[in-house]
Amino acid sequence: MLAPGDVQVAPSILAADFGNLAAAAGEVATATEWLHVDVMDGHFVPNITIGPPVVASLRRHSGARFDCHLMISEPARYLEAFKDAGATSVTVHVEVGGTGALVATARRLGLEVGIACNPDTPFEAVEPFLADVDLVLAMTVFPGFGGQSFMVEVLPKIARLRAAIDGLGIETVVEVDGGIDETTARSAAVAGARLLVAGSAVFGDPRPWEAVERIRGSALRAIAEGAARGPS
Repeated sequence: MLAPGDVQVAPSILAADFGNLAAAAGEVATATEWLHVDVMDGHFVPNITIGPPVVASLRRHSGARFDCHLMISEPARYLEAFKDAGATSVTVHVEVGGTGALVATARRLGLEVGIACNPDTPFEAVEPFLADVDLVLAMTVFPGFGGQSFMVEVLPKIARLRAAIDGLGIETVVEVDGGIDETTARSAAVAGARLLVAGSAVFGDPRPWEAVERIRGSALRAIAEGAARGPS
């Protein structure tokens, strides 16, 4: 999913122009192979976005890795539809319940799979599943709307995720989503995140591909600086 030591940015199309999603995907294609697809149902979160038909339409124009974040109450009903639409990975929220069965179904369908947790969901809720998934997504805002500010109080949970994954000797990727820009990317990366979802900071920039490169570069420099300083 990610090379050891790498950091990648997954631009969130939630912040893109929905009338020109194919163009938006193309604008960042030279800077990253990832696209973060926010799926909201108006039940699990107070907003409605897109579903499998839009993913299928976008897939015809993009070879990116579609990182589909399912902020929906009944993900089991739609996993196969997202697979058929062209999703690369699906991430389900532990708050929905039935996490083990959802992970198993996604695996059976041949999807990469992640689990997500809201800012106020404790580390212990995701800990049992860390070895079973490809990524764990720590929300650094409450999901539902883009453009929110990064919640620094989630950083200790990100650090616990990083420590637990390293302690298990597994390759599960720590992803963060919410308020990511060049500054907050540094904090998230130092805490242990390696996949950074950025929406407004990317698609609000007139040159979104350069924004992706700046965010990734900022995170990589922060990690290198921390390594050079050594243990505190």
